[in-house]
Amino acid sequence: MRANRVKYLSGLAGAFFAMAALLGTAPAMAKDKVRIAFIANLSGGGSHIGLGGRNSADLAIRQRNADPKSKYEYELVSYDDECKPSVGVQVATRVASDDSISAALAHYCSAVAMATIGVFHKFNMPMLIFTAISPEITDDQKFDEVNRVGPSAIDQNRVGPKFMADLGYKTWAVIYDTTAFGTSNDKYFTQFMEKTDGKVLAKFGVSPDQQDFTAELTKIKELNPQVIYLETLAPVAARVRLQMDKLGVNAQFDSVSGVFSDEYIKTLGPLAEGSLSRRNGQPLEDLAGGKAFIEQYAAQKYDQPADVWGHFAYAEMSLLLDVIEKVGPSRDAIVKGLRAVKEHPTLLGPVTFNDHGQNINSTASVVVVQDGKWIGWDKSEYATGKRKLSRLP
Repeated sequence: MRANRVKYLSGLAGAFFAMAALLGTAPAMAKDKVRIAFIANLSGGGSHIGLGGRNSADLAIRQRNADPKSKYEYELVSYDDECKPSVGVQVATRVASDDSISAALAHYCSAVAMATIGVFHKFNMPMLIFTAISPEITDDQKFDEVNRVGPSAIDQNRVGPKFMADLGYKTWAVIYDTTAFGTSNDKYFTQFMEKTDGKVLAKFGVSPDQQDFTAELTKIKELNPQVIYLETLAPVAARVRLQMDKLGVNAQFDSVSGVFSDEYIKTLGPLAEGSLSRRNGQPLEDLAGGKAFIEQYAAQKYDQPADVWGHFAYAEMSLLLDVIEKVGPSRDAIVKGLRAVKEHPTLLGPVTFNDHGQNINSTASVVVVQDGKWIGWDKSEYATGKRKLSRLP
Protein backbone atom coordinates (compact mmCIF):
# COMPACT_ATOMS: atom_id res chain seq x y z
CA MET A 1 0.00 0.00 0.00
CA ARG A 2 2.75 2.42 1.01
CA ALA A 3 4.79 1.54 -2.09
CA ASN A 4 1.79 2.21 -4.31
CA ARG A 5 1.24 5.61 -2.61
CA VAL A 6 4.88 6.64 -3.13
CA LYS A 7 4.65 5.52 -6.73
CA TYR A 8 1.46 7.52 -7.18
CA LEU A 9 2.93 10.68 -5.64
CA SER A 10 6.10 10.37 -7.72
CA GLY A 11 4.04 10.03 -10.84
CA LEU A 12 1.93 13.02 -9.85
CA ALA A 13 5.06 15.12 -9.27
CA GLY A 14 6.49 14.05 -12.58
CA ALA A 15 3.29 14.99 -14.33
CA PHE A 16 3.35 18.40 -12.60
CA PHE A 17 6.88 19.20 -13.73
CA ALA A 18 6.16 17.95 -17.22
CA MET A 19 3.08 20.15 -17.48
CA ALA A 20 4.98 23.13 -15.98
CA ALA A 21 7.76 22.68 -18.48
CA LEU A 22 5.21 22.47 -21.30
CA LEU A 23 3.63 25.72 -20.16
CA GLY A 24 6.98 27.42 -19.62
CA THR A 25 6.45 27.77 -15.87
CA ALA A 26 8.90 25.19 -14.55
CA PRO A 27 10.24 26.26 -11.13
CA ALA A 28 13.85 27.48 -11.22
CA MET A 29 16.38 25.10 -9.82
CA ALA A 30 18.23 26.40 -6.78
CA LYS A 31 21.72 27.67 -7.62
CA ASP A 32 24.83 26.59 -5.75
CA LYS A 33 25.93 29.24 -3.26
CA VAL A 34 29.41 30.74 -3.52
CA ARG A 35 30.72 32.69 -0.53
CA ILE A 36 33.29 35.49 -0.97
CA ALA A 37 35.00 37.40 1.85
CA PHE A 38 35.62 41.13 2.01
CA ILE A 39 38.31 42.10 4.53
CA ALA A 40 39.21 45.71 5.31
CA ASN A 41 39.22 48.36 8.02
CA LEU A 42 35.54 48.59 8.93
CA SER A 43 36.12 50.44 12.19
CA GLY A 44 38.43 53.14 13.53
CA GLY A 45 40.31 55.78 11.54
CA GLY A 46 39.86 55.35 7.82
CA SER A 47 36.85 53.06 8.22
CA HIS A 48 34.99 55.18 5.64
CA ILE A 49 37.24 53.59 3.00
CA GLY A 50 36.57 50.04 4.17
CA LEU A 51 32.83 50.56 4.54
CA GLY A 52 32.53 52.20 1.13
CA GLY A 53 34.52 49.32 -0.36
CA ARG A 54 32.37 46.71 1.36
CA ASN A 55 29.17 48.32 0.11
CA SER A 56 30.53 48.59 -3.42
CA ALA A 57 31.52 44.92 -3.42
CA ASP A 58 28.05 44.13 -2.11
CA LEU A 59 26.54 46.11 -5.00
CA ALA A 60 28.43 43.97 -7.52
CA ILE A 61 27.13 40.82 -5.83
CA ARG A 62 23.54 42.06 -5.67
CA GLN A 63 23.62 42.82 -9.37
CA ARG A 64 25.07 39.42 -10.22
CA ASN A 65 22.48 37.62 -8.10
CA ALA A 66 19.75 39.53 -9.93
CA ASP A 67 21.08 38.30 -13.28
CA PRO A 68 19.13 35.20 -14.38
CA LYS A 69 22.11 34.12 -16.47
CA SER A 70 24.36 33.82 -13.42
CA LYS A 71 25.32 30.23 -12.68
CA TYR A 72 25.67 30.74 -8.93
CA GLU A 73 24.16 32.58 -5.99
CA TYR A 74 26.79 34.73 -4.29
CA GLU A 75 27.09 35.67 -0.64
CA LEU A 76 29.40 38.35 0.74
CA VAL A 77 30.86 37.81 4.20
CA SER A 78 32.65 40.83 5.70
CA TYR A 79 35.44 41.04 8.26
CA ASP A 80 37.19 43.94 9.99
CA ASP A 81 41.01 43.91 9.92
CA GLU A 82 41.14 47.24 11.83
CA CYS A 83 44.11 48.24 9.65
CA LYS A 84 46.28 46.24 12.07
CA PRO A 85 48.60 43.47 10.84
CA SER A 86 48.04 41.25 13.89
CA VAL A 87 44.27 41.44 13.51
CA GLY A 88 44.56 41.00 9.76
CA VAL A 89 46.48 37.75 10.12
CA GLN A 90 43.87 36.39 12.54
CA VAL A 91 41.03 37.31 10.22
CA ALA A 92 42.79 36.05 7.07
CA THR A 93 43.52 32.74 8.80
CA ARG A 94 39.90 32.40 9.85
CA VAL A 95 38.70 33.14 6.32
CA ALA A 96 41.27 31.08 4.43
CA SER A 97 40.78 28.02 6.64
CA ASP A 98 37.01 28.09 6.03
CA ASP A 99 36.45 25.76 3.09
CA SER A 100 33.02 27.28 2.46
CA ILE A 101 34.64 30.55 1.30
CA SER A 102 35.97 30.43 -2.27
CA ALA A 103 37.88 33.72 -2.56
CA ALA A 104 38.56 37.09 -0.93
CA LEU A 105 38.78 40.79 -1.74
CA ALA A 106 41.03 42.17 0.96
CA HIS A 107 42.85 45.08 2.56
CA TYR A 108 43.15 48.82 2.28
CA CYS A 109 46.22 49.01 4.50
CA SER A 110 49.50 47.83 2.98
CA ALA A 111 50.92 46.75 6.33
CA VAL A 112 48.02 44.34 6.75
CA ALA A 113 48.29 43.01 3.21
CA MET A 114 52.01 42.37 3.62
CA ALA A 115 51.27 40.40 6.78
CA THR A 116 48.51 38.26 5.27
CA ILE A 117 49.57 37.30 1.75
CA GLY A 118 51.49 34.34 3.13
CA VAL A 119 48.30 33.12 4.81
CA PHE A 120 46.34 33.23 1.56
CA HIS A 121 49.19 31.39 -0.15
CA LYS A 122 49.35 28.72 2.55
CA PHE A 123 45.66 27.93 2.26
CA ASN A 124 45.55 28.27 -1.53
CA MET A 125 42.88 30.98 -1.29
CA PRO A 126 42.59 33.24 -4.36
CA MET A 127 42.42 36.91 -3.45
CA LEU A 128 42.36 40.35 -5.01
CA ILE A 129 43.92 43.28 -3.17
CA PHE A 130 41.34 45.99 -2.45
CA THR A 131 43.50 49.15 -2.50
CA ALA A 132 46.77 48.40 -0.65
CA ILE A 133 49.57 49.83 -2.80
CA SER A 134 52.94 48.62 -1.50
CA PRO A 135 54.70 47.16 -4.57
CA GLU A 136 56.21 44.42 -2.40
CA ILE A 137 52.77 42.80 -2.04
CA THR A 138 53.08 41.52 -5.58
CA ASP A 139 56.60 42.30 -6.78
CA ASP A 140 58.60 40.62 -4.00
CA GLN A 141 56.93 37.23 -4.26
CA LYS A 142 55.21 34.97 -6.77
CA PHE A 143 52.18 33.82 -4.82
CA ASP A 144 49.76 32.74 -7.52
CA GLU A 145 46.88 33.40 -5.14
CA VAL A 146 47.60 37.14 -4.81
CA ASN A 147 46.55 39.67 -7.47
CA ARG A 148 46.12 43.44 -7.63
CA VAL A 149 44.01 45.44 -10.08
CA GLY A 150 44.99 48.90 -8.79
CA PRO A 151 48.34 50.68 -9.11
CA SER A 152 51.23 50.36 -6.69
CA ALA A 153 53.30 53.03 -4.98
CA ILE A 154 55.65 52.96 -7.95
CA ASP A 155 53.00 54.46 -10.22
CA GLN A 156 52.15 57.45 -8.04
CA ASN A 157 55.73 58.21 -7.05
CA ARG A 158 56.78 58.10 -10.68
CA VAL A 159 54.25 60.89 -11.27
CA GLY A 160 54.63 63.02 -8.13
CA PRO A 161 58.23 64.29 -7.93
CA LYS A 162 58.39 65.16 -11.63
CA PHE A 163 55.05 66.97 -11.46
CA MET A 164 56.18 69.12 -8.54
CA ALA A 165 59.59 69.75 -10.07
CA ASP A 166 57.93 70.91 -13.29
CA LEU A 167 55.99 73.46 -11.22
CA GLY A 168 59.32 74.71 -9.88
CA TYR A 169 59.35 73.24 -6.36
CA LYS A 170 62.85 72.30 -5.24
CA THR A 171 62.97 71.78 -1.46
CA TRP A 172 61.04 69.20 0.53
CA ALA A 173 60.42 67.89 4.02
CA VAL A 174 58.93 64.39 4.24
CA ILE A 175 56.75 62.88 6.96
CA TYR A 176 56.13 59.15 6.51
CA ASP A 177 54.47 56.60 8.71
CA THR A 178 56.68 53.70 9.70
CA THR A 179 54.32 51.00 8.44
CA ALA A 180 54.84 49.14 5.16
CA PHE A 181 52.70 51.77 3.46
CA GLY A 182 54.81 54.75 4.48
CA THR A 183 58.21 53.13 4.08
CA SER A 184 57.38 51.67 0.68
CA ASN A 185 56.15 55.01 -0.61
CA ASP A 186 59.25 56.72 0.74
CA LYS A 187 61.51 54.21 -0.98
CA TYR A 188 60.06 54.94 -4.41
CA PHE A 189 59.59 58.65 -3.79
CA THR A 190 63.33 58.84 -3.07
CA GLN A 191 64.20 56.95 -6.23
CA PHE A 192 62.16 59.23 -8.46
CA MET A 193 63.08 62.40 -6.58
CA GLU A 194 66.73 61.70 -7.40
CA LYS A 195 65.84 62.07 -11.09
CA THR A 196 64.82 65.71 -10.50
CA ASP A 197 66.76 68.70 -9.18
CA GLY A 198 64.72 68.65 -5.97
CA LYS A 199 66.31 68.32 -2.54
CA VAL A 200 64.89 66.63 0.56
CA LEU A 201 65.90 68.72 3.58
CA ALA A 202 64.66 66.25 6.22
CA LYS A 203 62.60 63.11 6.75
CA PHE A 204 60.56 62.19 9.81
CA GLY A 205 59.19 58.73 10.53
CA VAL A 206 56.04 58.77 12.66
CA SER A 207 53.61 56.28 14.14
CA PRO A 208 50.19 56.02 12.47
CA ASP A 209 48.73 56.61 15.95
CA GLN A 210 50.79 59.74 16.66
CA GLN A 211 48.71 62.77 17.65
CA ASP A 212 51.22 65.57 18.28
CA PHE A 213 53.63 66.67 15.55
CA THR A 214 54.95 69.79 17.24
CA ALA A 215 58.56 68.53 17.33
CA GLU A 216 58.62 67.55 13.67
CA LEU A 217 56.85 70.67 12.44
CA THR A 218 59.00 73.01 14.55
CA LYS A 219 62.09 71.57 12.91
CA ILE A 220 60.48 71.78 9.48
CA LYS A 221 59.58 75.42 10.08
CA GLU A 222 63.25 76.14 10.77
CA LEU A 223 64.31 74.40 7.54
CA ASN A 224 61.67 76.33 5.56
CA PRO A 225 61.01 73.82 2.72
CA GLN A 226 58.68 74.70 -0.12
CA VAL A 227 56.81 71.38 0.17
CA ILE A 228 55.76 69.13 3.05
CA TYR A 229 55.14 65.66 1.64
CA LEU A 230 52.95 63.22 3.62
CA GLU A 231 53.46 59.48 3.06
CA THR A 232 50.66 58.44 5.40
CA LEU A 233 46.93 57.78 5.51
CA ALA A 234 44.31 60.51 5.83
CA PRO A 235 43.94 60.59 9.65
CA VAL A 236 47.64 61.39 10.20
CA ALA A 237 47.71 63.81 7.28
CA ALA A 238 44.73 65.76 8.61
CA ARG A 239 46.36 66.10 12.03
CA VAL A 240 49.59 67.33 10.44
CA ARG A 241 47.76 69.86 8.26
CA LEU A 242 45.86 71.24 11.25
CA GLN A 243 49.05 71.61 13.26
CA MET A 244 50.87 73.22 10.33
CA ASP A 245 48.28 75.96 10.44
CA LYS A 246 48.49 76.28 14.23
CA LEU A 247 52.29 76.59 14.17
CA GLY A 248 52.38 78.88 11.15
CA VAL A 249 54.29 76.50 8.89
CA ASN A 250 54.16 77.95 5.38
CA ALA A 251 54.63 75.16 2.83
CA GLN A 252 52.67 73.49 0.08
CA PHE A 253 50.92 70.35 1.35
CA ASP A 254 51.48 67.33 -0.91
CA SER A 255 50.72 63.67 -0.29
CA VAL A 256 50.35 60.11 -1.54
CA SER A 257 47.07 58.37 -2.40
CA GLY A 258 46.46 57.33 1.20
CA VAL A 259 45.42 60.93 1.88
CA PHE A 260 43.08 61.03 -1.11
CA SER A 261 39.75 60.51 0.65
CA ASP A 262 36.58 62.41 1.34
CA GLU A 263 37.29 62.12 5.06
CA TYR A 264 40.40 64.30 4.76
CA ILE A 265 38.30 67.17 3.40
CA LYS A 266 35.49 66.53 5.87
CA THR A 267 37.93 66.74 8.78
CA LEU A 268 39.67 69.92 7.64
CA GLY A 269 36.92 71.88 5.93
CA PRO A 270 38.26 75.02 4.17
CA LEU A 271 41.78 74.29 5.45
CA ALA A 272 41.98 71.41 2.96
CA GLU A 273 41.83 73.84 0.04
CA GLY A 274 44.85 73.55 -2.24
CA SER A 275 46.10 70.23 -0.79
CA LEU A 276 47.65 67.93 -3.36
CA SER A 277 47.44 64.15 -3.50
CA ARG A 278 47.51 61.26 -5.95
CA ARG A 279 44.64 59.38 -7.52
CA ASN A 280 45.05 55.80 -8.67
CA GLY A 281 43.35 55.24 -12.00
CA GLN A 282 41.17 57.66 -13.94
CA PRO A 283 38.51 59.96 -12.46
CA LEU A 284 35.29 58.06 -11.79
CA GLU A 285 33.26 60.59 -13.75
CA ASP A 286 35.48 60.01 -16.80
CA LEU A 287 35.06 56.23 -16.79
CA ALA A 288 32.57 54.72 -19.23
CA GLY A 289 30.52 53.17 -16.44
CA GLY A 290 31.21 55.83 -13.81
CA LYS A 291 27.83 57.57 -13.96
CA ALA A 292 25.98 54.25 -13.84
CA PHE A 293 27.97 53.15 -10.78
CA ILE A 294 27.17 56.39 -8.95
CA GLU A 295 23.47 56.03 -9.71
CA GLN A 296 23.31 52.33 -8.86
CA TYR A 297 25.15 52.83 -5.59
CA ALA A 298 22.81 55.65 -4.60
CA ALA A 299 19.78 53.51 -5.40
CA GLN A 300 20.82 50.94 -2.77
CA LYS A 301 20.64 53.60 -0.02
CA TYR A 302 23.69 52.34 1.86
CA ASP A 303 24.41 54.03 5.18
CA GLN A 304 27.88 55.07 4.01
CA PRO A 305 29.11 56.74 0.79
CA ALA A 306 31.27 54.82 -1.64
CA ASP A 307 34.03 57.37 -1.01
CA VAL A 308 36.88 57.70 -3.50
CA TRP A 309 37.83 54.00 -3.57
CA GLY A 310 34.43 52.30 -3.70
CA HIS A 311 34.40 51.83 -7.45
CA PHE A 312 37.67 49.90 -7.16
CA ALA A 313 35.96 47.31 -4.97
CA TYR A 314 33.03 47.18 -7.38
CA ALA A 315 35.29 46.58 -10.38
CA GLU A 316 37.43 44.04 -8.52
CA MET A 317 34.44 42.08 -7.27
CA SER A 318 32.86 42.12 -10.72
CA LEU A 319 36.07 40.75 -12.19
CA LEU A 320 36.22 38.02 -9.55
CA LEU A 321 32.60 37.03 -10.27
CA ASP A 322 33.32 36.93 -14.00
CA VAL A 323 36.16 34.50 -13.38
CA ILE A 324 34.07 32.29 -11.11
CA GLU A 325 31.25 32.20 -13.66
CA LYS A 326 33.79 31.02 -16.23
CA VAL A 327 35.86 28.49 -14.26
CA GLY A 328 33.68 27.52 -11.29
CA PRO A 329 33.99 28.13 -7.54
CA SER A 330 36.87 25.83 -6.62
CA ARG A 331 39.91 27.65 -5.25
CA ASP A 332 42.32 25.95 -7.64
CA ALA A 333 40.25 26.97 -10.64
CA ILE A 334 39.88 30.58 -9.47
CA VAL A 335 43.62 30.91 -8.79
CA LYS A 336 44.39 29.81 -12.34
CA GLY A 337 41.51 31.78 -13.81
CA LEU A 338 42.57 35.06 -12.23
CA ARG A 339 46.19 34.76 -13.24
CA ALA A 340 45.09 34.05 -16.83
CA VAL A 341 43.13 37.32 -17.05
CA LYS A 342 44.14 39.30 -20.14
CA GLU A 343 42.61 42.64 -21.18
CA HIS A 344 39.45 41.82 -19.26
CA PRO A 345 37.02 44.78 -19.34
CA THR A 346 36.13 46.36 -15.97
CA LEU A 347 34.79 49.67 -14.71
CA LEU A 348 38.42 50.73 -14.17
CA GLY A 349 39.47 49.73 -17.68
CA PRO A 350 41.07 46.57 -19.08
CA VAL A 351 42.92 44.33 -16.64
CA THR A 352 45.89 42.11 -17.47
CA PHE A 353 47.84 40.43 -14.68
CA ASN A 354 51.57 39.81 -15.05
CA ASP A 355 53.27 36.74 -13.61
CA HIS A 356 53.36 38.39 -10.17
CA GLY A 357 49.66 39.23 -10.20
CA GLN A 358 50.03 42.98 -10.84
CA ASN A 359 47.74 44.63 -13.37
CA ILE A 360 50.02 46.07 -16.05
CA ASN A 361 47.44 48.69 -17.09
CA SER A 362 47.50 50.67 -13.84
CA THR A 363 47.96 54.44 -13.77
CA ALA A 364 48.07 57.36 -11.32
CA SER A 365 47.53 61.13 -11.53
CA VAL A 366 47.62 64.31 -9.43
CA VAL A 367 44.53 65.69 -7.67
CA VAL A 368 43.92 68.91 -5.76
CA VAL A 369 41.26 70.08 -3.32
CA GLN A 370 39.20 72.85 -4.87
CA ASP A 371 36.01 74.18 -3.26
CA GLY A 372 35.68 71.20 -0.94
CA LYS A 373 36.24 68.47 -3.53
CA TRP A 374 39.13 66.50 -4.94
CA ILE A 375 39.43 67.16 -8.66
CA GLY A 376 41.97 66.25 -11.29
CA TRP A 377 44.77 68.77 -11.59
CA ASP A 378 44.16 69.31 -15.31
CA LYS A 379 40.56 70.33 -14.62
CA SER A 380 41.41 72.69 -11.77
CA GLU A 381 41.77 76.46 -11.59
CA TYR A 382 45.19 75.86 -10.09
CA ALA A 383 46.33 74.40 -13.40
CA THR A 384 45.18 77.49 -15.28
CA GLY A 385 46.78 79.85 -12.78
CA LYS A 386 43.47 81.32 -11.65
CA ARG A 387 44.26 79.98 -8.18
CA LYS A 388 47.71 79.67 -6.63
CA LEU A 389 49.32 76.92 -4.62
CA SER A 390 51.45 77.76 -1.58
CA ARG A 391 55.11 78.70 -1.97
CA LEU A 392 55.18 78.61 -5.74
CA PRO A 393 58.62 79.82 -6.93
